[in-house]
Amino acid sequence: MPEIKKKIAILLGDPSGIGPELVSKLLTKQELNQANIIVIGEINVLEDGNKVSGLYEKLEIVDDFDKIDFEKSNKFFLDISKGRNQNYEVGKSSAESGKSVILSLKYALKLAKEKKIHAINFGPFNKTSMKLAGNNYPDELHLMANDLDVKNFFCEFNVVDNFWTARVTSHIPLKEVSQHIKKNNILKPIKLINDSMILNGIHKPRVAVQALNPHAEFGNEEKDEIIPAIEDAKKLGINASGPLPCDTSFITAFKNKEYDCIVGMYHDALQAGLKAFGFDRGVTVQGGMPIPITTPAHGTAFDISGKNIAKLEPMLNSFKIALSMSSYKK
Repeated sequence: MPEIKKKIAILLGDPSGIGPELVSKLLTKQELNQANIIVIGEINVLEDGNKVSGLYEKLEIVDDFDKIDFEKSNKFFLDISKGRNQNYEVGKSSAESGKSVILSLKYALKLAKEKKIHAINFGPFNKTSMKLAGNNYPDELHLMANDLDVKNFFCEFNVVDNFWTARVTSHIPLKEVSQHIKKNNILKPIKLINDSMILNGIHKPRVAVQALNPHAEFGNEEKDEIIPAIEDAKKLGINASGPLPCDTSFITAFKNKEYDCIVGMYHDALQAGLKAFGFDRGVTVQGGMPIPITTPAHGTAFDISGKNIAKLEPMLNSFKIALSMSSYKK
């Protein structure tokens, strides 16, 4: 009996950014033949992307998911424009672009909740546009968690060359970080990144945990909170080590390939290292969601949108991770 292909929803991203042209390029790649593809969005936005890329992949167009027949084709476009033909200004945040993103995202999340798709892969969103359109959540991850009724711990992963990172704290002032460095807060992302990497095909992930203080010794957090969290992780069967001093952690873990991932205490301790080693290849995984959800780590790149110079590699990498995780997920 042939293996049933996973159903992956692909979203065009912000219509004013580089998302539509990236999706246009992505659709021509051979890797997409390994899945059943549903591109969700407005048909004129994809057509604009095709004009920029100079490429055109034939898609079966439907206006309702239930009209899709994967025996006819493995690539469909689910048009949610409902007769609208909105003209989006390239390279600029707007409420109209944000509304387009939210409509397509919510449609995909509804399909996920109904268990009709196995993963979501999306072109870059713009937080300002989404906010102008009425999104009151701090970011798209919290919107997704709300729509999918997620009650468990969730966080964002960033990935370069299949090396993963997770954060104990994220978008908060540096002066507030130390009050969140508690054993249970540290253990949650350790467990989640371990489970997520197993879904991506890494049988026994080697999890490094960063220190908070310089050289892991100018403070009490390592002794009182971080080391106990690592010890608890080991009791759960997780291959966790540390704490690694932040200033050399990426050399040890990423460059020297001694670990598969790092859990860090705050945003810049991770992002500075990861972006230095591979900003142009990065992927973001929305960790803790009931299905894999991935996107390129870069933004909408308004300064180059419409110029056909955006690199496809991060978008293609994000699709590959969505496919891999959905294949391993039971």
